[in-house]
Amino acid sequence: MNDRTRGGLLSRRNFLKRSSLIPLSGLLAQSPAIGAAARSAGFEEQVQTALIGFGPQGRDIAATLARIPEATLAAVADHYNVMLRRSQRSMPEVPVFEDYRAVLDNPDISTVFVATPTHTHRQIALDALSAGKHVYVEAPMASTIEDARAMAQAARDNPNLIFQVGLLTRSHPNYRSVFQFIRSGALGRATMARAQWHSKESWRRVSPNAEREMALNWRLDAGVSTGLVGEVGMHQLDPAFWFLGKRPAAVTGLGQIMLWDDGRKTPDTIQAIFELEDGVPLLYDATLTSSFDGAYDTYSGRDSTIMFRDHRAWMFKEVDAPLLGWEVYARKDQFYKELGIALAANATQLDAQDISPTEDDPNLETPLWYAMRDFVDNHAFGPYLPAASYEVGFEAAVIAIRANEAILQRTRLAYDDALFAI
Repeated sequence: MNDRTRGGLLSRRNFLKRSSLIPLSGLLAQSPAIGAAARSAGFEEQVQTALIGFGPQGRDIAATLARIPEATLAAVADHYNVMLRRSQRSMPEVPVFEDYRAVLDNPDISTVFVATPTHTHRQIALDALSAGKHVYVEAPMASTIEDARAMAQAARDNPNLIFQVGLLTRSHPNYRSVFQFIRSGALGRATMARAQWHSKESWRRVSPNAEREMALNWRLDAGVSTGLVGEVGMHQLDPAFWFLGKRPAAVTGLGQIMLWDDGRKTPDTIQAIFELEDGVPLLYDATLTSSFDGAYDTYSGRDSTIMFRDHRAWMFKEVDAPLLGWEVYARKDQFYKELGIALAANATQLDAQDISPTEDDPNLETPLWYAMRDFVDNHAFGPYLPAASYEVGFEAAVIAIRANEAILQRTRLAYDDALFAI
């Protein structure tokens, strides 16, 4: 066990690291080129990691780890043999295990990534923390508030272990940049927010084994799934509450099966209206029946509206909005009859390369990479509170789980302070 976990105490060296290098870590996450030398100096040894769950998200994590040189994937665990064989074909050098507890017994592994179905997160995370491992768990944290609270309590009770939840926008440089714009008053007084996710797909997965097919389709089981609002919507709702600095006071939900009437119990089309604490409404809709207009998010205020699409952002100013100054020189793009001012964390770099903000930015990595980069950096420069900490992850889970209840019941439900108590 290393000096971060032995006896629950921090050494003086790690305390100094944690207190003096937090700003550097934030810089590194946004500017990999600048941070390369600092990272090399900061890592005293390779981070040995294990991946629990080798489904689609687990495979994305494995591929992303391969692009983080300071971390090594040392083990993969999955209770389904087909996934283990798939892991061995793609990464023959990485040992595989059917029982994740064998991974937790390995003293050389300091860190685990939990990429199993949402309703299975609780026990794995609790066991990992009990074994003294740092934990990265996919969002939502859990499918019930009770399970999410138990995980948050365990993370709170192990302050020298890193516990990060996979809310990717919290680590993404463009979202961090826009957070500063919104908090500086660029919207004026906030008046409304809305987000949508449209994708024509069944969500159903097939297998020649009936038992395996049932397990694969856990998202269609209302007993264990957080539905569209949790499994998808959380990643759009969390930045909205983060940007606006508000919790919802209540949510009204509506859900129905409009296309995929195949025995599933979770709606394929949903709508949710969140009433924020100061009365600002947040509207969310998602569907598996149509891909039209894809996914995007808007935050509207008296002076301007900010839109996110494909992790890029634009600001649309009202004609009577005060002049901020910098927008005169910013790049602008036409959206039908509106002119959008590009908000990019590295706008100067884009200009220098003559790259339009509507194009894919070659300087940016995937959202998952930024989140995992933050997590791995925390080993060298922490432990400090992650951007997507257990408190952030728990609050997001409570909001989504409650919203899913409202959708299934087609009713209005309130959020009280007791729901958010850890």
